[in-house]
Amino acid sequence: MILKAKDISFSHRSFRILNGIDVAIRSGELLAITGSNGAGKSTLLKLLAREMTTSEGVIYFKQKELHQWNNPELAKNKAKFSQENNPDMGLSVKDIVIMGRYPYFHSHPKKQDWEIAEQMMLKTDVSDLKNRGYNTLSGGEKQRVHLARVLAQLQNPIPSKLAFFDEPLNNLDVRHQYQILETIRDFVKMGNSAVLVLHDLNLAAEFADRVCLLKKGKVLAQGEPALVFTEQNIENAYQYPCSIFSNPITRKPMILFGRENKFADKKI
Repeated sequence: MILKAKDISFSHRSFRILNGIDVAIRSGELLAITGSNGAGKSTLLKLLAREMTTSEGVIYFKQKELHQWNNPELAKNKAKFSQENNPDMGLSVKDIVIMGRYPYFHSHPKKQDWEIAEQMMLKTDVSDLKNRGYNTLSGGEKQRVHLARVLAQLQNPIPSKLAFFDEPLNNLDVRHQYQILETIRDFVKMGNSAVLVLHDLNLAAEFADRVCLLKKGKVLAQGEPALVFTEQNIENAYQYPCSIFSNPITRKPMILFGRENKFADKKI
């Protein structure tokens, strides 16, 4: 296991947000965290990424307690994509992306750092925007810029790196949603791991190796998408009826919400 969390709980004032969470991420695995609004998805991701801390439970990263890692080394082993980015950044796109290389230089980026930044901008389809001001971008463009930054940060020979993504598909059209997820899958196929908070259950079913379905701060179900995404689990988590079908192309679960569905004869 590259990361293992045991009995994680978290409270804000008197409100219990997470309660007794156990979750593990293997090397070469994409884990999707799903659940309704307020289920605790982003809080769990922040704790796993050490953006927040809790005294309840323990998290191990590469067989060492997460709090024991020093920041410079941790930054070369893991990175986080966040939806909470400062809207007032007076920087260009290339300036944002080169931030991902901060763990590798002291005052000025080296030639290799800029080469890696260029490669990641090309990979995320923002090369044409590199001289644009960050504040002039659309929401979807900003998402892709920060993906390039995360990937640039983790370009090093260290094996089994880990990337966290908090709702990385916000503001993206269908083409870029698939491009982002395919880029993350490529990262995982290289022996790395990724943890994503996703709202789209069908994309989670298609791309994730395993799913962690949360409800009110607890794990409702965890495992392969076909085992987690059952009508009973989804209706329990979202309090809304659904039907599960077999995707005719991928043979993976396909979830349709609603009380009636004309494709009911194709249920799995």
